[in-house]
Amino acid sequence: MRQMKLGLFLAPGGHHMAAWRHPDAYPYGFSINAYISVAQICERGCFDMLFVADVFSTTREGGRQDSFRFEPMTLLSALAMTTKHIGLVATATTSFNEPYNVARKFSSLDHLSGGRAGWNIVTSSSTLEAYNFGREDHRELSDRYRRAHEFVEIVRGLWDSWEDDALLIDKESGFFFDASKMHMLNHDGPQFSVRGPLTLPRSPQGHPVLVQAGSSEDGKNLASQFAEVIFTIQRELPAAQAFYADIKRRAVSFGREPETALVMPGVMPVVGRTRQEALNKYEQLQALIHPDAGVKGLSRTLGIDLSGVDVDGPLPPIDVAKLSQSRAVGMVETARRDNLTVRQVYERLLVSKGHRQLIGSFTDVADSLQEWFEASGADGFNVMPAMMPTGLSDFVDLVVPELQRRGLFRKSYTGSMLRDHLGLPKPSAIGGAC
Repeated sequence: MRQMKLGLFLAPGGHHMAAWRHPDAYPYGFSINAYISVAQICERGCFDMLFVADVFSTTREGGRQDSFRFEPMTLLSALAMTTKHIGLVATATTSFNEPYNVARKFSSLDHLSGGRAGWNIVTSSSTLEAYNFGREDHRELSDRYRRAHEFVEIVRGLWDSWEDDALLIDKESGFFFDASKMHMLNHDGPQFSVRGPLTLPRSPQGHPVLVQAGSSEDGKNLASQFAEVIFTIQRELPAAQAFYADIKRRAVSFGREPETALVMPGVMPVVGRTRQEALNKYEQLQALIHPDAGVKGLSRTLGIDLSGVDVDGPLPPIDVAKLSQSRAVGMVETARRDNLTVRQVYERLLVSKGHRQLIGSFTDVADSLQEWFEASGADGFNVMPAMMPTGLSDFVDLVVPELQRRGLFRKSYTGSMLRDHLGLPKPSAIGGAC
């Protein structure tokens, strides 16, 4: 029986924009113990993976909850030592990194974790990040994706630098590795020149799992060609079904099996034993939203200065063709369709980073997840608890057992690697030049 996949999108205070202000939320500090606790709760719930996002910039907005963050590979390396099963996925941008560094870091994490690493491929969207890397602006969108395609090809080639049995470590003969099973990449392309090989043997998974998030045409093409897990923002089932079918069709056009491109929309659950209990929790969080934080957060997401706007009036005219993120396009289109005020946009959409909110009893939440899963709207879900740690514990202790009771989710891990959890094959070690 087909079973859904579950990932945790890690946000220390929670994904609701005001959750960090709640007295029960984890302090937004730098204690590794909070992160370890979250990872271990996920393992108790048999989650497939834990995902850490990343950006290289922040602003002067004092109300932002995500202004500070650990470097994700450092964090996941620490979590690898305190967990046994859960996959560890980190964001690394193709715009402000080099392929060799990314290939080496994720291969290292795959070795250290025993085969649990995954790379979330992004191109970045903020000019603020460009300022920290000697640039006055960001590359054009099409330029970023051309670079990303070549970048991913190189990383995959570097991961195939060595065949699985190249490492001999033969003390008697004196040969540490078999040179005939080492493959030079010798890539020379429009964006990069990379000789290889990687200075690590082939990792347990062969390739760490490739993840991608983005719903633009460029993003879907990149995902369909390379990504094995696709994170997406979908709020309504018909749109989710259309996205799901489109990704599967595109994957097949690249010679892939559709089940190797897993679609996992984000969901922000607020779970109670009863529907009213969940609504009470949600209303407590909504009451903590400061209007200034709402307007500034919406300005940042849309890339438009909304300071001074009437929060009880409509959004000003916005050309969606000029918006750089599908998340922003979706918010503007929903606001227009439903005649939302600025306040309603940040209270209904921005609070969950544009993702679908599931507010109800554990059976309500399980019903909704099951509907999307069985109606070909998703292969699983990227779970974004509104508040941490209680929102995650509520999901693991209430929703997961209900999904297990229905036969929709595993009761225990049956493999040790992320590819085992996701049902993905290990790539063949092909080696050779690009």
